[in-house]
Amino acid sequence: MKKLLFILFAFLAFTKVNAQVLDPAKWTTAIEKKSETNYILTFNAVIEKDWHIYSQFTPDGGPLPLEITFKDQKGNFELVGKAKESKTTTAFNDVFGVNEIFFHDKAQIQQEIKLVNPKVTAIQAELNYQICKEVCINLEKKFTFKIPGTTTNTAVEIVPVAVTAQNATQIDTASIVPVAVEKSVPAVKANTVEQPKSDPASQRGLWSIFFIAFFSGFAALLTPCVFPMIPMTVSFFTKQSKTKAAGIKNAIIYGVSIILIYVLLGFVVTWIFGADALNALSTNVYFNIIFFILLVVFATSFLGAFEIMLPNSWANKVDSQADRGGIIGILFMALALAIVSFSCTGPIVGTLLVDAASKGGIAPIVGMFGFSLALALPFMLFAMFPGWLNSLPKSGGWLNTVKVVLGFLELALAFKFLSNADLVLQLHLLEREVFLVIWIAIFGVLAFYLFGKITMPHDSPLSHISVGRLCLGLLVLSFTIYLIPGLWGAPLKLISAFPPPMEYSESPYGVGGSNAGNTALPEGAKLGPHQIVVFDDYDKGLAYAKTVNKPIMLDFTGHACVNCRKMENNVWSDKSILPILKNEVVLISLYVDDQRPLSKSEQFTSKTTGAEIETIGDKWTDFMISKYNTNTQPLYVLTDLQGNNLNEKQPTISYVSVEEYESWLKAGISKFRK
Repeated sequence: MKKLLFILFAFLAFTKVNAQVLDPAKWTTAIEKKSETNYILTFNAVIEKDWHIYSQFTPDGGPLPLEITFKDQKGNFELVGKAKESKTTTAFNDVFGVNEIFFHDKAQIQQEIKLVNPKVTAIQAELNYQICKEVCINLEKKFTFKIPGTTTNTAVEIVPVAVTAQNATQIDTASIVPVAVEKSVPAVKANTVEQPKSDPASQRGLWSIFFIAFFSGFAALLTPCVFPMIPMTVSFFTKQSKTKAAGIKNAIIYGVSIILIYVLLGFVVTWIFGADALNALSTNVYFNIIFFILLVVFATSFLGAFEIMLPNSWANKVDSQADRGGIIGILFMALALAIVSFSCTGPIVGTLLVDAASKGGIAPIVGMFGFSLALALPFMLFAMFPGWLNSLPKSGGWLNTVKVVLGFLELALAFKFLSNADLVLQLHLLEREVFLVIWIAIFGVLAFYLFGKITMPHDSPLSHISVGRLCLGLLVLSFTIYLIPGLWGAPLKLISAFPPPMEYSESPYGVGGSNAGNTALPEGAKLGPHQIVVFDDYDKGLAYAKTVNKPIMLDFTGHACVNCRKMENNVWSDKSILPILKNEVVLISLYVDDQRPLSKSEQFTSKTTGAEIETIGDKWTDFMISKYNTNTQPLYVLTDLQGNNLNEKQPTISYVSVEEYESWLKAGISKFRK
């Protein structure tokens, strides 16, 4: 009985959610005069619990970023810089393999403009954004900012009329008109973007950067440029200091100086580029290519082709200042360490700054603090306890081995950035198989190197390999073998964030796979997830369904819809669902975020929402709202050949379990066959 009540409650809750057009964010706006020609336009959103809006800085290849567009801008006004945002959350998305950036609870966006035409009386703005919870919604909001002549200003937001469950099946969509909702909003100061409280996910992101940087600092410590300097530096402090306490104090000052130098570097990078700009650069095609080139140069240096060094004159000048003694002299000693060891630490620092830039905010500062802390700690600890120096391993060829291993890792990481650029441009030059072959080659050669089968230019003669080196070689070889099945379509979940997605593939069936049973696709069809025949054009899909006399499953989806991909990966792939989708229905996937423009003759104004329908995505969004009275994705509908719903009790279904999805499919198909 309890189970029955639970199912009934879940059904009623689902029906209520899908009975109307959802709008989980409420927007208000304000405008403030900054100078005679400059104004600050502010967009404020209150977001319903558990929903989140993606930021304008969300990386390419992930969910849809927020976009602000202005009408009649040319000759009337100019934008002053990029729109500023309030605090956002950064979290890794394992579906798209990117760090998604989003607002929750509230959002504030400010754009400064400069009037060029003094006759302008109003600014027309439009927000396009994606908001998600268990489903995703692509929304478009239009606003009018009136140039202030009074202390308050009115913004006009165009929203569709909400349609309730009671009239959903009988509504005349032609009679629905958009409603202008006026909101009187007090102006806000231009320099006070509201900052929500720090969130746990953002903190986790910074902690992960700190620990990665910290362990990178230890790796840098084990390179030929740094490790031999530990006993030399400690010996200097112990011999030059009059007392043991003075030696310890000077060593601590030395360590703190190292930390200050690298943190200052992170601060300078953040200050020059700006927190938001760093994040925007890291998701840009050209900067991904630049990062790729930089990492290849760093890797080549670590492998022994050449050394990246700062001018010797810098080191000489700094070293001369170190003789001054006192705190100033110690500070210059720390600076000398940073300059002299640059050929080993530079590539690691550069890589860390690139990775931290992708997080934005204070991430470069946090990264440099973690790196420098690991670098400075040994100098301080060995000065406090000089006897520990006896336990240090002797310098030797193993230091160059560490450097070479880091070079291989840098080279592998470089191709992730090249892959990002290729995905954005959709050039298909670095598809999944090519990426995996490159990684297999890199880690395979690294395994041979660790086993002593190949040597690098600066390696010492190797009469035998140590147990540690053997274990590391076995680990790398195991990882290399693990990558190989990926060529045949294995998901490779351990590295899912690195290679291109499964569908971005040179061989959709895996290397050596075939298209057996699907050699002749219907006109207008293609192979979708799990080799399901799918149409992306409604008319072509309907025509085919009539020829084979099968029901139609409409799949309202999006290229950037996270939960759509989760349904495809976790539900569609199930052994009880996949045969149904392949054999018993005609699947038509309609992408609501398809930005390809419609021809002028196909463009129109929606009778339901009043929005201008200009793209293919607009067309399917309007179709979904006007026909099925909802705007969420994923959304699945089973219809007969006349477009009538086959599931009367539950006309549509969304993000659900395998069992519920199977039951819904079978109920609709059963009715079609009667």
